[in-house]
Amino acid sequence: MVTSLQKKLAQKDRPCIFQWASWSICSNSDAYLLTSGMQHSLVFFVLVLFAGAIGCVPRKEKSVVLYSAADREFATPILDAFDRNNTGTEVSRQFDVEASKTLGLVTRIEREKDRPRCDVFWNNEIIHTIRLQKQGLLAKHRWQVPDSWPKNYRAKDGTWIGFAARARVLLVNKEKLPDATKWPKSVLELADAKWHHRAGVAYPLYGTTATHMAIIASHAESIACSEPAYSASSAGKSVIDVSKWTSAMAEHAVVLGGNKQVALAVSSGELDWGLTDTDDAVIEIESGRPVALVFPDQEAGGFGTLFIPNTVSILAKSPNPIAASALADYLVSEKVEGRLAMGNSAQFPIWPEAKQRSRLEGDAKVRWAEIDFEKAAEVWPTVSSSLKEKFDSK
Repeated sequence: MVTSLQKKLAQKDRPCIFQWASWSICSNSDAYLLTSGMQHSLVFFVLVLFAGAIGCVPRKEKSVVLYSAADREFATPILDAFDRNNTGTEVSRQFDVEASKTLGLVTRIEREKDRPRCDVFWNNEIIHTIRLQKQGLLAKHRWQVPDSWPKNYRAKDGTWIGFAARARVLLVNKEKLPDATKWPKSVLELADAKWHHRAGVAYPLYGTTATHMAIIASHAESIACSEPAYSASSAGKSVIDVSKWTSAMAEHAVVLGGNKQVALAVSSGELDWGLTDTDDAVIEIESGRPVALVFPDQEAGGFGTLFIPNTVSILAKSPNPIAASALADYLVSEKVEGRLAMGNSAQFPIWPEAKQRSRLEGDAKVRWAEIDFEKAAEVWPTVSSSLKEKFDSK
């Protein structure tokens, strides 16, 4: 009996406790020995049950792989805190370069779809996350957020969630434009000839600028535009003609490698103003540079300021699903949103009734644009092809 049990225990894949009990009861010879050699076999039987029970408990996952398009300087302190509070589980972090980081990581996830290396994707925008969702590369997850979470900032199937948004803003150099009444008020002014080579924009096929272009294209009928050079008539009102607008922008705006480069060019006086993200703009403001922030398109009937959330998703076929769930829930927590609002990036929490607000909000309430992000993701392939043709020829 002992020899037989020892051999079974030595097998690599031990059955669960219920399988051990069934095997012991059903074996006539083993049952006989249990009654005849109680002093030895009963003790060993208890050991068998204990060993079987251990086999049923999943092993603690020691690592979780994160692909992060969020800036390293903002993400690192948050991930370090997770490591400290989850001893034994280390976050293996993969960042990418500034200009193409989102697209580069998305391409890597697509390339690794048959054998994923990534467990959790922390994206600093949303369009490409939805692209991964549409390909079936993201796992469903029950997010630990209130029911009042904005519907357009969470996937209907639970595969991603948006949190900690950044605003797309105009950064103005006050020395170059000392009269505030003459500051630009709309994103559409990037295509205005009066700002020829005085305004800047990041290369529009990457990052949040790409997302912004997709949103303008997919919501064109809701964007009022009175400039004849790039407007069209729709349902009796004047709206933006996206093709004409992007052509004019390619002609008149200075195109730089990324949003950070735009913010730096404005703060140094190379440009009068530029379109960038709040996390890049706030650095220049708080370093004492002669710049000011404008939340665009706030006038009556305007489209509103675009807020682009970070997104978190767990990969389908995640190699470490338990640790991935723990990390994903941590990233979307109110505590982490508060840290992102409080920190250098001054991001805008999405948690309803969040205790910590972004210090960039000020006293005046900023009107957020109403966005259908899934609609924007659908038009991106067509938009990107058109943008590439226009901007790569410059």
